[in-house]
Amino acid sequence: MAEDPQEKAKLVEEIVEVIASEGMIDRTKVTPDATIESLGLKSVDIVMILTALEEKFNVYIPMDGALQDAKNVEGLIDAIAEYVLKEREKQ
Repeated sequence: MAEDPQEKAKLVEEIVEVIASEGMIDRTKVTPDATIESLGLKSVDIVMILTALEEKFNVYIPMDGALQDAKNVEGLIDAIAEYVLKEREKQ
Protein backbone atom coordinates (compact mmCIF):
# COMPACT_ATOMS: atom_id res chain seq x y z
CA MET A 1 0.00 0.00 0.00
CA ALA A 2 1.10 3.60 -0.53
CA GLU A 3 3.66 5.05 1.87
CA ASP A 4 2.00 8.48 1.96
CA PRO A 5 -1.08 8.26 4.23
CA GLN A 6 -2.93 10.92 2.24
CA GLU A 7 -2.21 9.13 -1.04
CA LYS A 8 -3.35 5.84 0.52
CA ALA A 9 -6.56 7.38 1.87
CA LYS A 10 -7.33 8.97 -1.50
CA LEU A 11 -6.71 5.73 -3.35
CA VAL A 12 -8.88 3.75 -0.93
CA GLU A 13 -11.67 6.32 -1.27
CA GLU A 14 -11.49 6.16 -5.08
CA ILE A 15 -11.66 2.36 -5.03
CA VAL A 16 -14.59 2.38 -2.59
CA GLU A 17 -16.46 4.86 -4.78
CA VAL A 18 -16.05 2.62 -7.81
CA ILE A 19 -17.14 -0.47 -5.84
CA ALA A 20 -20.23 1.38 -4.63
CA SER A 21 -21.18 2.87 -7.99
CA GLU A 22 -20.46 -0.16 -10.19
CA GLY A 23 -21.88 -2.61 -7.64
CA MET A 24 -24.89 -0.33 -7.14
CA ILE A 25 -24.37 -0.49 -3.38
CA ASP A 26 -25.07 2.19 -0.80
CA ARG A 27 -21.68 3.79 -0.16
CA THR A 28 -22.10 3.48 3.62
CA LYS A 29 -22.26 -0.32 3.30
CA VAL A 30 -18.86 -0.55 1.62
CA THR A 31 -16.83 -0.86 4.81
CA PRO A 32 -13.47 -2.63 5.21
CA ASP A 33 -14.98 -5.59 7.06
CA ALA A 34 -17.95 -6.04 4.72
CA THR A 35 -17.73 -9.32 2.87
CA ILE A 36 -18.29 -9.61 -0.84
CA GLU A 37 -21.27 -11.86 -0.09
CA SER A 38 -22.78 -9.40 2.41
CA LEU A 39 -22.71 -6.70 -0.27
CA GLY A 40 -24.52 -9.04 -2.64
CA LEU A 41 -21.80 -8.77 -5.26
CA LYS A 42 -21.94 -11.42 -7.95
CA SER A 43 -19.06 -12.38 -10.21
CA VAL A 44 -20.46 -10.17 -12.99
CA ASP A 45 -20.44 -7.23 -10.55
CA ILE A 46 -16.81 -7.93 -9.69
CA VAL A 47 -15.94 -7.95 -13.40
CA MET A 48 -17.72 -4.61 -13.90
CA ILE A 49 -15.92 -3.14 -10.87
CA LEU A 50 -12.53 -4.34 -12.10
CA THR A 51 -13.19 -3.03 -15.60
CA ALA A 52 -14.12 0.39 -14.19
CA LEU A 53 -11.02 0.40 -11.96
CA GLU A 54 -8.80 -0.61 -14.88
CA GLU A 55 -10.17 2.28 -16.93
CA LYS A 56 -9.95 4.74 -14.04
CA PHE A 57 -6.37 3.88 -13.10
CA ASN A 58 -5.15 2.70 -16.52
CA VAL A 59 -3.92 -0.61 -15.12
CA TYR A 60 -4.56 -4.30 -15.78
CA ILE A 61 -5.99 -6.08 -12.73
CA PRO A 62 -6.00 -9.89 -13.07
CA MET A 63 -8.77 -11.80 -11.29
CA ASP A 64 -6.41 -14.33 -9.76
CA GLY A 65 -3.97 -14.25 -6.87
CA ALA A 66 -4.64 -11.81 -4.04
CA LEU A 67 -7.83 -10.58 -5.65
CA GLN A 68 -9.27 -14.08 -5.84
CA ASP A 69 -8.33 -14.68 -2.20
CA ALA A 70 -9.98 -11.46 -0.97
CA LYS A 71 -12.88 -12.25 1.33
CA ASN A 72 -13.84 -8.73 2.39
CA VAL A 73 -13.67 -5.17 1.09
CA GLU A 74 -10.36 -4.52 2.83
CA GLY A 75 -8.77 -7.50 1.07
CA LEU A 76 -10.27 -6.38 -2.23
CA ILE A 77 -8.94 -2.85 -1.78
CA ASP A 78 -5.48 -4.08 -0.78
CA ALA A 79 -5.27 -6.33 -3.84
CA ILE A 80 -6.46 -3.62 -6.23
CA ALA A 81 -4.27 -0.94 -4.66
CA GLU A 82 -1.21 -3.16 -5.10
CA TYR A 83 -1.74 -3.28 -8.88
CA VAL A 84 -2.49 0.44 -9.09
CA LEU A 85 0.60 1.39 -7.09
CA LYS A 86 2.85 -0.93 -9.12
CA GLU A 87 1.59 0.72 -12.30
CA ARG A 88 2.15 4.20 -10.88
CA GLU A 89 5.73 3.29 -9.94
CA LYS A 90 6.41 2.40 -13.59
CA GLN A 91 5.34 5.86 -14.77
